[in-house]
Amino acid sequence: MRSFAFNIGGVPEHFNLPFRKAIDEGVFCAKNLDLNWKDYKGGTGDLVKALVERQIDIGVLLTEGAVKAIADLKPLKIVQVYVNSPLYWGIYCGAKSQLHSLENLKNPSFCISRYGSGSHLMAYRLCQREGWSMDQIEFIEVANFSGALKEFNQNPDRLFLWERFMTKPYVDSGTLKKIGEVPTPWASFSIVVHEDILKNNEDEVILFLKLISDYTYKFKQNTLDSIDYISSYFEFSVADMKQWIQDTDWNYLLDVPFPKLKIALDFLKEVDLVDYDFDITRLCPDENFWAKCSL
Repeated sequence: MRSFAFNIGGVPEHFNLPFRKAIDEGVFCAKNLDLNWKDYKGGTGDLVKALVERQIDIGVLLTEGAVKAIADLKPLKIVQVYVNSPLYWGIYCGAKSQLHSLENLKNPSFCISRYGSGSHLMAYRLCQREGWSMDQIEFIEVANFSGALKEFNQNPDRLFLWERFMTKPYVDSGTLKKIGEVPTPWASFSIVVHEDILKNNEDEVILFLKLISDYTYKFKQNTLDSIDYISSYFEFSVADMKQWIQDTDWNYLLDVPFPKLKIALDFLKEVDLVDYDFDITRLCPDENFWAKCSL
């Protein structure tokens, strides 16, 4: 079998470390797949841009961001839900802010990495949960987490949403103030490919999905080894990662993802970020793809 190379990208966070560990252990090379991983600190908005511009072939995106991108007619398809469990977003303001909770907030201003990113879309989810008006939400693009920290120096009362464990060291050191959490009601991460890759290399995509699904199962089962790996990679506490890996449910099956995606799509329609008539079947490959996955 000839060797084939994929360029793949995702955020540099603990959810994606199974990819790095599998690459290091030669899991993909053993099946003649050469995976080149690239970190994207700008999050899902940055990854969508990279996929569309063909900088990468495959991306691990927040589910809501992937759905929004495809509904916006980006030439992409969701080929698998990667993590079934929700993502818990911390809600942050600057250390010098007088805010201590979400009480009495009415029309907050949000830092976001990019439009279409998780920090952008989850701001709508927070507004929906808290009953805040969504008519005139103010967003300030800051590119990434570092950009948010800089913005807080000037405007500490803005809000910023980011994954809770990645931000914990900054809260512990007093650089950030955490005033709440908001979880996604849907599966947190999905694997997305450019339509051209799917058209020309469907068999290789399916092989890749089978390999990573099998590997994440092993990663979850080998809990102590995985906790040590994550803790050393990011300098997280073992206790934090023990709790995180216990709560994290990767997707170990090559299942048709429509039921999982529907929750995110319905939300985006409710807040008028996706057209009400958008058909969910446009998010994924056709039925022939799923038939091949089951072989």
